Amino acid sequence: MRLLKRILRTILRFIRAVMNIPIRLKFVILALLLVAGVVYWQTHRSMLKAVGGREDFDEAMRYIAIKDVVDERFIDPVDRSTLGDNAAAAIIAGLGDKWSYYMSPNEYKAFQLSSTNEYSGIGMAILKEEGGGFEVISVNMDSPAAWAGLTAGDVIVAVDDIDLTDKTLDEARKLIRSRLNTKFILRLSKGNREIEVDCSGSYVSSVHCRLEKTLAGYVQIKNFEAGTAQDAINGIENLLNQGATTLCIDLRGNPGGLDTEVAAFLDYLLPSGRLFVKQNKIGKQEITESDGMCIKLPMCVLINAETFGEAEVCAAALQEFQWATLIGEPTTGKTRTQETIVLDDGSAIRLSTGTYLTGNGTDISARGGVSPEYIMHNSDPSATGTTAGTTGDSSGTGVTSNDEQLMYALKLLS
Repeated sequence: MRLLKRILRTILRFIRAVMNIPIRLKFVILALLLVAGVVYWQTHRSMLKAVGGREDFDEAMRYIAIKDVVDERFIDPVDRSTLGDNAAAAIIAGLGDKWSYYMSPNEYKAFQLSSTNEYSGIGMAILKEEGGGFEVISVNMDSPAAWAGLTAGDVIVAVDDIDLTDKTLDEARKLIRSRLNTKFILRLSKGNREIEVDCSGSYVSSVHCRLEKTLAGYVQIKNFEAGTAQDAINGIENLLNQGATTLCIDLRGNPGGLDTEVAAFLDYLLPSGRLFVKQNKIGKQEITESDGMCIKLPMCVLINAETFGEAEVCAAALQEFQWATLIGEPTTGKTRTQETIVLDDGSAIRLSTGTYLTGNGTDISARGGVSPEYIMHNSDPSATGTTAGTTGDSSGTGVTSNDEQLMYALKLLS
């Protein structure tokens, strides 16, 4: 206390000497207390702002309090890194969304390596680099990428004049996926070189069509990747020319794909109206509608628990328009769109940031999926979609397939 008084008196003498005015010690103390209060308030305010506000600050303090108790009282040694990863994972798990999850730095590295070839139609694997482009880390032999001259180490900065530097890895992959059955241009950072990639020769259609003995046109759609809509439309037109009087659209095991392909296919089948809506967290909507042209035929759609994403959107639209009867098993409701968000420490969050709604505004995911009018299961799951055709009369009775869901659909259509 004596030392503090000496310091304050020294400060007071200094102020008197400089300003040549009499100042009492108590005023100096009050001024210092005022300055200290302002500094404390500003520091506290900055801390609250840094963590997002009072509620976030209280949450952070609660986590710190729990961690301190564990550090001090838990009987076993505690690995702080593991504890932090588990806490972060628990936050995301607490959302109750099975499509969202947390990845530690090591888990995220493994995720990148495992997902680089997720869309391998071009025959290359890419990773986002710090400069904004996408580095080619591997090229498959005898692939469109190899034929075009791409090599590991090349950095892609644009696709068909669309700049990639501000795109996420998910967005870049989706852009390339949309061109997998065409020719397109990739621009590389080195020398601003442009190369043409030709995927048209290696394109394998995801659509299989045939005319059944019952004059039902069977249309199997394995996914909704690039080119699917036009292939399905061409297939249906061919079936109509062969004399098809009904349609059976098989979406079982379809994992989804591009919403643009679903939109084109539904626009061909359905009359004018709202097909589906993409919505983000703040309620911003992207509405997809169809025109007045349509196909007026009795239709059935086959779905199961492996019908995901955009395939569920397709089935839901046909059901909501009352344009087709759904047969099979309820879908899972995987109609939310995910984004990978990388954190500063190298960890990442795979988070659902958008969702699909039906034209009438129903959230397919919140509803738990699409439920068919006729729920039935194949006694032999391996028979699903494997029939090479059916035999029988106009009653639709088939003798060459164990695909009971398909047999039921053909009988219903007859």
